[in-house]
Amino acid sequence: MIKVILWDIDGTILDFKASEKHALRTCFSLFHLGDCTDAMVARYSEINRQYWNRLERGELPKAQILVERFETFFRQENILCEDADAFNQAYQIQLSETICFLDDAYHILQDLSAYVKQYAVTNGTYAAQKRKLEASGLEKIFDASFISDEIGAEKPSIEFFSHVFRQIGPYPKQEILIIGDSLTSDIQGGNNAGIRCCWYNPQHQKNNTHLRIDHIIWNLNQVKDIILKS
Repeated sequence: MIKVILWDIDGTILDFKASEKHALRTCFSLFHLGDCTDAMVARYSEINRQYWNRLERGELPKAQILVERFETFFRQENILCEDADAFNQAYQIQLSETICFLDDAYHILQDLSAYVKQYAVTNGTYAAQKRKLEASGLEKIFDASFISDEIGAEKPSIEFFSHVFRQIGPYPKQEILIIGDSLTSDIQGGNNAGIRCCWYNPQHQKNNTHLRIDHIIWNLNQVKDIILKS
């Protein structure tokens, strides 16, 4: 029986794309960089994804990717921004200004609290994620939150999950379920940690990996059935 859910935040509970678009456009305005079109947002999003994948593989430290992603983006767009670090700091603040839940996630998590312990597990920066958890009200639902900046390790590393397990107490691995949208971060992390894995896949993407996936869902309302049948 599943007794613990480890929840990814961005792209699973919260609509990160909406937050990303708002934060980027607001920072363009604050730094007087002109218009930020949908096409530009899409190009930045791809650059950002590539840098986070490098973080997950342990190729670059987080402090480097946070600034370098914007330096790369500005260079490719021929945009003159003299302080990418300051831009990133403003961006972190703006990320929490738009809170959009996926699949009515807030009420789903409220309901699940009667059945399981729930914890946030996120690779986002402390500045952005702490503000999101507070602004969204999720901080009051989760039994605790684990942010990689505080832990000093990122998903999917076993170091990240070992820290989580030490904090939540002794549960058999089969009683712990991680739910996330990222194969490379959440599902790979769950595989590394030996816990049950649920891939949130609302876009019905193909799985081109050899990772173990115990459950695939397209809507977060499906989670309750998994818990009740476990």
